[in-house]
Amino acid sequence: MSDTVIAWLRTVVPGAWAALISGLVSLGAPAYLTDALGNATGLVVLPIVLGVVYPLLRKIEASLPDWLTRILLGSAQPPSYLDKHKTP
Repeated sequence: MSDTVIAWLRTVVPGAWAALISGLVSLGAPAYLTDALGNATGLVVLPIVLGVVYPLLRKIEASLPDWLTRILLGSAQPPSYLDKHKTP
């Protein structure tokens, strides 16, 4: 798999997990929390959840088995950027 595809997967898959979690949180959140936000609940909750989920997954990645890393991050192999950004 190319580094571009790996990077894309490792961005989109955690975002999808965050969207799922934020949707579940919004469904189960008390009315006094969601009523004040109205229709913006999803717009507010998603970035907060993503801001927690993504760094947490990256932090625990080394201790996860490859199969679980693939499920949570989209790929067990991080993209390599070193060769593409060498300075002459």
